[in-house]
Amino acid sequence: MLFNQLGLSAELLRAIDEQGYKTATPIQRQAIPLILEGRDVLAGAQTGTGKTAGFTLPMLQRLQYGTSNRRRVRALVLTPTRELAAQVAESVRCYGKHLPFRAAVIYGGVSINTQIAKLRKGADVVVATPGRLLDHLQQGTIDLGAIECLVLDEADRMLDMGFIRDIRKIMQVLPQERQNLLFSATFSKEIRRLAADLMNAPTEISVATNGRPAEGIDQVVYQVDRRRKRELLSHTIGAQNWRQVLVFTRTKHGANRLAAQLESDGLRSAAIHGNKSQAARVRALQEFKNGKVRVLVATDVAARGLDIERLPHVVNYELPHVPEDYVHRIGRTARAGHQGHAVSLVCVDEQKLLADIEKLLQAKIGKKVIPGYEPDPRIKAEPITMGRARRFSGKKKSWRGRNSSASSKGRNSGGRRSLARQT
Repeated sequence: MLFNQLGLSAELLRAIDEQGYKTATPIQRQAIPLILEGRDVLAGAQTGTGKTAGFTLPMLQRLQYGTSNRRRVRALVLTPTRELAAQVAESVRCYGKHLPFRAAVIYGGVSINTQIAKLRKGADVVVATPGRLLDHLQQGTIDLGAIECLVLDEADRMLDMGFIRDIRKIMQVLPQERQNLLFSATFSKEIRRLAADLMNAPTEISVATNGRPAEGIDQVVYQVDRRRKRELLSHTIGAQNWRQVLVFTRTKHGANRLAAQLESDGLRSAAIHGNKSQAARVRALQEFKNGKVRVLVATDVAARGLDIERLPHVVNYELPHVPEDYVHRIGRTARAGHQGHAVSLVCVDEQKLLADIEKLLQAKIGKKVIPGYEPDPRIKAEPITMGRARRFSGKKKSWRGRNSSASSKGRNSGGRRSLARQT
């Protein structure tokens, strides 16, 4: 189905055409008409299926033909990470370029004062992470009393990261009469409970859920000893002349170490994770996109929401503890109908993790042994430690006032953060 068959306005169709898009994806075909009708929508969609445009386009059209509230926020999009917030805000800017709307993006890791200044100028659409939005609410620098549309993007990840209390606090200050849109890769009991509290008789739609990745991803497992993973990764990148590779590790320290090792192998690399400043993360991502950096090493949380057009290769240097994270990782490639390649380097310690992933996928992943890198059968499996961040996942620090002596610890420029939320 073409976009011009979905009932979108001329201004939006012009912006879509300028982006080079003609045909709507399945989630867009299902979601856009429902949202234009004003319905609450509970949508299941994996990353890379076009879900951002699926809610951004009809949201902007409803604002276009709705009642104007000058200098008041009319639409709020909540996302789990800074990167995803920036991506959604960019989509709002691109698709709304021919409409008279102002958008603001709010997240931690940067100065809150710059955000306050932008909000004072007026914003029709705000894209935010929950913690920093609560900072603004506490300081009285944002008014959400005129919200017409609330979007929860990647709601499953927000629950995984411990944002449920923040979301409920935000819901308490929103008007009762509003449209609610919830997008999630999975429909867990917690997601359905949140939807029941949040939404009014929602229409449920689903595309590529139940743990299955988007179409077009060629998946393969390279079996290799743990100590030879980095060597095999460097060899593969060089031998196959991969020019743009996103590599996932479990920990921030592991990401730093691997990026440094790959640099020593002659591969221009950068790491992106929660301990990096927002400026450093933006710079690393931009250099990766423009080809200055060949390998971007990332943790799961930092990479959530990364939108890299035509990214050809994703590598799981270490398998994730949570099987669903595997689907999110490899979903960075094969976006918007393009083909992609996902490689997992799996040692004997990770066989249980691999089995859990295959159970989720309901399919076996093809396995290869690269000549010269054959696993040593004498090596026995060892337990994989969960790591500090995972052990504390979901546990939140208590809120302390801004004048508390401890209030600045774990915070960045006013960002309200817990161990589980250091994205």
